[in-house]
Amino acid sequence: MKTLLFSLLLVLPLTLSAKSVKKPEANIEKRKAAATEAAIVLTTSTPDFCLFGGQTGKPAKGEASFMSIVWKNDVVYVGETHDQALDHMAQYEALKAMKIARGSRLAVGFEMLNQTLQPVLDDYAAGRITEEEFLLRADWKKEWGFDFNMYKPLFDFIVTHKLRALALNVPRKVVGKVARTGLASLTPEEKAFLPEAVAITGHKKYNEYLKTTFGAHGDSPMAKMFTVENYLASMAAWNEGMGARVADFLTANPGYAVLVVAGNGHLLYNAAIPASVKARVKGVRQASFYTETSAACPETMPEEHRDMANYVWYINHPPKPEPAPAALPAVSTAPAAAL
Repeated sequence: MKTLLFSLLLVLPLTLSAKSVKKPEANIEKRKAAATEAAIVLTTSTPDFCLFGGQTGKPAKGEASFMSIVWKNDVVYVGETHDQALDHMAQYEALKAMKIARGSRLAVGFEMLNQTLQPVLDDYAAGRITEEEFLLRADWKKEWGFDFNMYKPLFDFIVTHKLRALALNVPRKVVGKVARTGLASLTPEEKAFLPEAVAITGHKKYNEYLKTTFGAHGDSPMAKMFTVENYLASMAAWNEGMGARVADFLTANPGYAVLVVAGNGHLLYNAAIPASVKARVKGVRQASFYTETSAACPETMPEEHRDMANYVWYINHPPKPEPAPAALPAVSTAPAAAL
């Protein structure tokens, strides 16, 4: 079972790589992977197509079922836990399937890049700059921090096929400011990254979960810097900002489809980005895939996973290597000095 991961930081927005909607526990994770973590297992293998309908619980297993779902939708969301390489390969499978259905009328939206980086992303997608130049100009390590190699198949596919790419994220300073002092405190320049109207979700399950994770921080100094109202407003600003970007692109580019690459928490219950897009694009067809870790494809979908997204995708992630043990201090073999 996954746990929604986020960090309440003064300048960093809350990370919704999401791993579970179980009950009150909440892990705290900074946006960037810690330098002391074990090495990420990179892979180019294809995850099994172990899918279940999120609302019905009915199996939709196999590549053919997956393709039929992807082909008939205008926006496809494939969630991720940021350091799980196979989640990114699941996104890659969706991209390949969408390319078959839509040809070049296709864009990929990335949570990993904030909106100010759209010109850099445009240059990279069009082949005007190299991968090395892109990573430098986008300041990938500081902006996102997770290993670019996990996302590389997606970017390579975009560049090779000359597809569009969208920088979706709201700048971290904007989300962080809302969490501290509310939406009304934003300057006109900061509001430009958000839609004119930012709707606080009324989705009961999503709101209850956010409040639970917020409460899990208890009396920590960081938690005392925020109110639950401003926390919910910051989440709304974050999700609405990304959703509006997708909606604006679809409105300006009829006939296009968009693959959204984002943390699982941004599609949870279809209450975050999917709800924002649906409210802004009449008749839009959407499908969301919540990626859930499982050692084997279950015979039936666990009841606690119901409604997490349109589909729950069970992926057997390889175990992460254990971090290398700390080096022991050298032991001298010289005789002790005489007293």
